[in-house]
Amino acid sequence: MSQPTRRELARLATGGAIAVAAVAATTTQASAYQGNMEHALSSLYEALAALREATPNKGGHREAAMQLIQQAIQETQAGIEWADGH
Repeated sequence: MSQPTRRELARLATGGAIAVAAVAATTTQASAYQGNMEHALSSLYEALAALREATPNKGGHREAAMQLIQQAIQETQAGIEWADGH
């Protein structure tokens, strides 16, 4: 049996709280809020902003760090999306 979608859960909510509670009990933890991942994403954006404000004369290391942080942001977002879909 497949897991209910969020849209299906919303539809059930109009039918009564008991039905919603029963369906919610069958959902997986992966569809839950990704608090640690969201916090990491926020920290990465803060780090990127700080590097953008830094003076550029760092021998290319500032730019390399910004690229790595942007890659980390993409990977973190992909992880959140993957967890939401599974």
